[in-house]
Amino acid sequence: MTLKLTFSANVENKLGKKHGVSPDEVRQCFSNMQGKFLQDTREDHATDPPTLWFIAETDHGRLLKVCFVFDNGITYIKTAYEPNKEERRIYQKHGQSSE
Repeated sequence: MTLKLTFSANVENKLGKKHGVSPDEVRQCFSNMQGKFLQDTREDHATDPPTLWFIAETDHGRLLKVCFVFDNGITYIKTAYEPNKEERRIYQKHGQSSE
């Protein structure tokens, strides 16, 4: 299944300027993902539909956290950046577990 990834102009600009991440790297992370999507349950990040996230590597081994919203068959990218230690710990525990 091929996901339709959508980047707003603002998000694409933020990815490049603030995080040094290209849309192609985000696409690679979706292709290389080996865990599951987690829901961002923090109250100040609540969205409808919910914000989902995961951590995966690009084709060149760069680890990125990708946050997105899935609505009506379209995946709207919110942000992507190199995850911090706590985000990696959470994803390793809950996103890559064998539940």
